[in-house]
Amino acid sequence: MAESARCAVVGDPVAHSLSPTLHRAGYAALGIAATYDAVRVPAGELAGYVAGLGSEWRGLSVTAPLKREALALADEVSDVARLAGGANTLVRTAGGWSADNTDVPGAMAAIRERFAGATTAATVLGGGATAASVGLALAELGATRITVAARTPDNAAEAVAAIRRHPTAPDVVVLSLDEVGGTGGVLISTIPAAAQTAELVARVLPADVVFEVTYNEWPTPLVDAALRAGAPVVSGLDLLVHQAVLQFGMFTGQDGPLDAMRSAGEAAQAAR
Repeated sequence: MAESARCAVVGDPVAHSLSPTLHRAGYAALGIAATYDAVRVPAGELAGYVAGLGSEWRGLSVTAPLKREALALADEVSDVARLAGGANTLVRTAGGWSADNTDVPGAMAAIRERFAGATTAATVLGGGATAASVGLALAELGATRITVAARTPDNAAEAVAAIRRHPTAPDVVVLSLDEVGGTGGVLISTIPAAAQTAELVARVLPADVVFEVTYNEWPTPLVDAALRAGAPVVSGLDLLVHQAVLQFGMFTGQDGPLDAMRSAGEAAQAAR
């Protein structure tokens, strides 16, 4: 990776992102001279932003609300990004930009790091792009029945379609948050802490493992209840670190140092 190489995370909002902390820690651990910043790019403006980047730019981590835009502007698209319907990674190539999705394998690694049990039944709270990625990760791990519960089920249509496209063809049930109940198995929340009412938390627990994808509002009501019940918890930081390690390799050509990146993320999260 050239000394002048630049990378960044783009999205809106993006100032809260821990991605710069993780990637910079990786650079420091491996002695790589490169920069990684957080850049606010509003919806609808990603293509214009990317078009203005110089040759020193090697890669972009893409967060909400730009993941579908990233997919649309890429010259090459990985199978997993196409399946998910969104890309969280753009990598500079000789011919332009390549789009990939490290959320899916990152979620798989995060779950398996904390939980070795069966993943045949699962419930996903929320119906956005992250729900699609974690739903596909569940299908990869063997889930045959996945319940997707969203505040407005119609708004989950794209996520549900993405999960159903998985080659294993899992049975996907769509409910509203008001209808969902406890099914055991894996419980994944992609909804804000403010939406995790005491009544909802009581309905969806117990679970074999709880995966809370947020890391900005920690612990959430769902995490508090899961920990009190003794259930293993997978955190949003776990997901962020594992997907960042994969991105790091794509951007630099070197294996991302998992321990160094995780330690930096934990320290930054604790300081907030």
